[in-house]
Amino acid sequence: MIKRYSLLCAVVFFPAAAFAQSTDPSWLDDLGAQLAAEQECSVEYYIDATEGGVVGRRIFEARAQCLDGRQFDGVREEPEEQFTISECGVQMC
Repeated sequence: MIKRYSLLCAVVFFPAAAFAQSTDPSWLDDLGAQLAAEQECSVEYYIDATEGGVVGRRIFEARAQCLDGRQFDGVREEPEEQFTISECGVQMC
């Protein structure tokens, strides 16, 4: 009985895990790929990711935290396909 139950659990729960998807919007994947290619940044997480619009144009903005501690701001305004990326420096107040 236990073996049969284990097999049933594997069949029922495995497909759900196989189709898990990121909850991030696709434009964050685009930003992460561009950061990896241009800045050798492996994104650990995003800070203040926002989408907005001005006069009918979509604007995408986010700050990315790299695994090595660097941070970059990325901004893209449609119809542009690439983000404008700038490194965040240390600020002193």
